Amino acid sequence: MTETTSKGKTNATFTTLRKIIDGEYNTVMGDGVENATRIRVDSTVGLNEFYTERDGKEELVSIKRNEGGFVHVMVNEPFNEKEIERCKFKTTMLITKAVRTEANPEKETPEKVTISGYAFDFRKALLPVSYTVLNESGMNYFEGLEASEKNPVLTEVWGKQVSRTVVRKVTKESCSWGDAEVQEFKNTYKDYVITGSQKEPFVFDMEDTYTSEELTKAIAERETYLATIKQRRDEYLATKNNSGTKTTTISNGNAGFNF
Repeated sequence: MTETTSKGKTNATFTTLRKIIDGEYNTVMGDGVENATRIRVDSTVGLNEFYTERDGKEELVSIKRNEGGFVHVMVNEPFNEKEIERCKFKTTMLITKAVRTEANPEKETPEKVTISGYAFDFRKALLPVSYTVLNESGMNYFEGLEASEKNPVLTEVWGKQVSRTVVRKVTKESCSWGDAEVQEFKNTYKDYVITGSQKEPFVFDMEDTYTSEELTKAIAERETYLATIKQRRDEYLATKNNSGTKTTTISNGNAGFNF
C-alpha cells in the first residue's frame, strides 16, 4: 500500500494498516479477545502465478488468493463469530466448463462439480479460476448450462471460502510383537464453494455486459503477461546458472477463443 492514491489523496487503507503496525488498536494478545479491535477486509479474488518445474517439465501454477481491497475498523458493526459465514466471495465469471467428480470416502472428499472459467480484475484482466459446487441442485444447474470454450456462459456467482484439515492415519503393524505404529498426516485444504448464482446469466457479447472484442483483447494481454513472467523466470535461472538468457516468443493474436 502507498500513503496516497493515484489521484494524490490520502489512502485510508494505508492509514488503517499503519495504525495496526503502530499498535494503536487493541489486540487479542494485549487486551484479550473481548476487547480486541475487529477489522473487516473487503478484498478481491486474485491469482499468485508463476512458472515452476515439475517432473522435468515447466508448468504454470495459478493459486487463488485474496488481494487488494479495503480495510475497515468495525466500530458499530455486529461481529459474526462464525468464520465460515464471514469469509465470502462474489465473482462475475465466464464459465467454460463444469466437471462432476464422484465422492472419495478414502480421501474424505464429497461429490462435487468444479466450475472452471475466467474472472476479471479491476483492470479487466482475464484470471483463470475454478470454484466448487456441493449442492446437488447447484451441480445439476451448472451442468445443465452446457458451458464450453465455444459457448461460454457469463454470470455472477457467490459463495464462501472454506478451510479444512483432513487427518489421515496410517497404521504399521509390528513384525512379531509390540504395539502397532500409528502415524498421522494432516493436509489443509482451502476451497471456494459456490452457494448461489444470479437467476439468469448475462447475455454474452453485448455492449452492456462483455463483448467478444473485449475477450479477444483480454486473451492477447494475458498471453503477453504470461510471456513476461516466464521471461523473468528464464532470466533468473540464467543468472543463477551463469548462462545466457533464453528467448521468449510471444504469439501474435488468437484465432477464436482458444483458452
